[in-house]
Amino acid sequence: MSRIEKMSILGVRSFGIEDKDKQIITFFSPLTILVGPNGAGKTTIIECLKYICTGDFPPGTKGNTFVHDPKVAQETDVRAQIRLQFRDVNGELIAVQRSMVCTQKSKKTEFKTLEGVITRTKHGEKVSLSSKCAEIDREMISSLGVSKAVLNNVIFCHQEDSNWPLSEGKALKQKFDEIFSATRYIKALETLRQVRQTQGQKVKEYQMELKYLKQYKEKACEIRDQITSKEAQLTSSKEIVKSYENELDPLKNRLKEIEHNLSKIMKLDNEIKALDSRKKQMEKDNSELEEKMEKVFQGTDEQLNDLYHNHQRTVREKERKLVDCHRELEKLNKESRLLNQEKSELLVEQGRLQLQADRHQEHIRARDSLIQSLATQLELDGFERGPFSERQIKNFHKLVRERQEGEAKTANQLMNDFAEKETLKQKQIDEIRDKKTGLGRIIELKSEILSKKQNELKNVKYELQQLEGSSDRILELDQELIKASVLLLHISITKERELSKAEKNSNVETLKMEVISLQNEKADLDRTLRKLDQEMEQLNHHTTTRTQMEMLTKDKADKDEQIRKIKSRHSDELTSLLGYFPNKKQLEDWLHSKSKEINQTRDRLAKLNKELASSEQNKNHINNELKRKEEQLSSYEDKLFDVCGSQDFESDLDRLKEEIEKSSKQRAMLAGATAVYSQFITQLTDENQSCCPVCQRVFQTEAELQEVISDLQSKLRLAPDKLKSTESELKKKEKRRDEMLGLVPMRQSIIDLKEKEIPELRNKLQNVNRDIQRLKNDIEEQETLLGTIMPEEESAKVCLTDVTIMERFQMELKDVERKIAQQAAKLQGIDLDRTVQQVNQEKQEKQHKLDTVSSKIELNRKLIQDQQEQIQHLKSTTNELKSEKLQISTNLQR
Repeated sequence: MSRIEKMSILGVRSFGIEDKDKQIITFFSPLTILVGPNGAGKTTIIECLKYICTGDFPPGTKGNTFVHDPKVAQETDVRAQIRLQFRDVNGELIAVQRSMVCTQKSKKTEFKTLEGVITRTKHGEKVSLSSKCAEIDREMISSLGVSKAVLNNVIFCHQEDSNWPLSEGKALKQKFDEIFSATRYIKALETLRQVRQTQGQKVKEYQMELKYLKQYKEKACEIRDQITSKEAQLTSSKEIVKSYENELDPLKNRLKEIEHNLSKIMKLDNEIKALDSRKKQMEKDNSELEEKMEKVFQGTDEQLNDLYHNHQRTVREKERKLVDCHRELEKLNKESRLLNQEKSELLVEQGRLQLQADRHQEHIRARDSLIQSLATQLELDGFERGPFSERQIKNFHKLVRERQEGEAKTANQLMNDFAEKETLKQKQIDEIRDKKTGLGRIIELKSEILSKKQNELKNVKYELQQLEGSSDRILELDQELIKASVLLLHISITKERELSKAEKNSNVETLKMEVISLQNEKADLDRTLRKLDQEMEQLNHHTTTRTQMEMLTKDKADKDEQIRKIKSRHSDELTSLLGYFPNKKQLEDWLHSKSKEINQTRDRLAKLNKELASSEQNKNHINNELKRKEEQLSSYEDKLFDVCGSQDFESDLDRLKEEIEKSSKQRAMLAGATAVYSQFITQLTDENQSCCPVCQRVFQTEAELQEVISDLQSKLRLAPDKLKSTESELKKKEKRRDEMLGLVPMRQSIIDLKEKEIPELRNKLQNVNRDIQRLKNDIEEQETLLGTIMPEEESAKVCLTDVTIMERFQMELKDVERKIAQQAAKLQGIDLDRTVQQVNQEKQEKQHKLDTVSSKIELNRKLIQDQQEQIQHLKSTTNELKSEKLQISTNLQR
């Protein structure tokens, strides 16, 4: 529970304004009784408690009479201060201070409240909060835990308002509503009604939705039942299928046996056919070999089998070695592929590491450059030339850290010194501002007094001018009196002429009409002055409100101008960036999205650069591989061309095989021709056969026989040379065939290189080039995007500060407009276009006119009286002269 402990009062009503006059009241718990005679200040204490807690002045004072009267204190400015120390609802100690100032003007006093301060103790330290940062009235109500209505109408109810329970029904209801916060309950009931209506609408929607959900549930249950039945059917079907599968297993096994036997039969049949074909081929080969055979083996079958087996072992050994060589070749090819793949990966890794190394070196050079520039700037020795070692870097960091700590200490010391100086200067500024305010009030008072004296001087000068005119008139009248006295000595006829002339020249009626007109004008001026007095009284009554209104209006204009300047400064830029002028949150969200986009773009750029480096490395590897394959292809083609003489390897090989076959047949024919020709010659010569041993043609003559023998002998002589040349040519062709057969793998390699490997490499190279170009385009696009959005982010960050300030101005502007509306409500029915100075000036002008009219009325009345007296005097003089003339005439008659 909150509890009031102490309160000090200075400069309020009858309390003095000096520090020695400050009164401190200590309140006791649970009850403090204020006892004293009338005028002792009991009510003032209650009023001070009400003002310090709620900020409301006593009824009918508006603050002017609440402060000690400056006239009584014989001071221009009187300051009043109320301090209260109390415990809030949490038991924490709080001190509140409210200050006021009342300034004596020429005809009135001006009241103004100063900045209030509320001080709390947190963690042993005092924390102050001024009225510029918070509303003290709200803080007090929150700290005391009592509403303002209870404070005003119950706890600190003024004695003039103590009969409010006897007021009219409407006002009484309003009071009780404020005390018991009935408005809050009404609002709560309205909120409950709205919530009930909303919930009822939701219930209707949910009931409608429930209807459809029930349908969905029924449909789901139906589907679930269908699924259950289908699952049962599926289970039974699976059991049936399983039984069928069990029945099919022996059939499948039997079928497999039949298929196995059939495959055996087919295999045996194929073997039989193969053996028959092989037999026929062997028989054919045997016959061909017998035909081609130059030397027939003369040994036994065992020896031939041994020789054959030895040859087979040699062949198997060669085949085994060939298989081993092929296996070794495949192993080496596999290892080569693995090594090439590893090489590619290493090359890619090398490219990436090289790129990182280059960047690292760039970072090191940049770091060394920054170290040199910073060392030069900080005047650190030993860092004039790079590169720097780790020890130098650590030493540099240590020196910079020490320098930074020293600079931080110096900066803190300077900040403390500046803070002390700023506090001192602020105190001096406050004192000068107070002096300036007092001097301003004195200057205004003196100016008003001087203006008044000048107006009085003008009135005196005018009266003097009027008096000078009256003296001239007096002189004229004296002259007239002299003339009258002289005329008394003249003839009465002259006096009568003068009397008639004076009556004729008299303008008494005109002056009377003028006096009536002037009196009407004076009455109008009197009414105007009364209205101006009433208006002046109203303006004086609302001077504080009007002053606050003017200050608030000026503040509003300043804030509008500041907002307009900020908008005009950044409107085009922010509109081009966002399409509209944002508030602080929108701009912060936009900056967050831009920052996220920049980070994502940087990540994508780094990823693209990494992919580009990998692709470049892959391209170099593919280029090298393609170059190697092309060189290998060129080398293979050269070797193939050297052996074949053309690029048509298959045709040359087939043609060569045909030539070898022909040469083999020709060699076999020539090898057999020698024996056949010898046998033919022997038969023709030794046996004296007269018929041809081939065609059995009978030679008719000896010459014909000798011609045939001679022809056979010549062929027999040529046969060894032909056989030798044929064998030599056959060996060359066989050698070339063997070479060409040896080039079959090379030909296959050429085919693979031409049709598969080189096109694949070229396709890969094209794909890699396309990827590189795409990556370069993507990198350029990302760099362009980054170069576009980073300046946008920087410019938006620059605008963020002004937008924050503008938003604060807008909030303050709303507060000012709210206060202006409150002040305008107080000034409702008052002409806000007219100021006190204008009304005062108009009043002075009307007063001057009134004084002038009054002077004219008095002057005209005096003129009328003078003229009437003159006429009366002339009449009396004329009568006297007439009587004297009559007497003289009588005497003369006598």
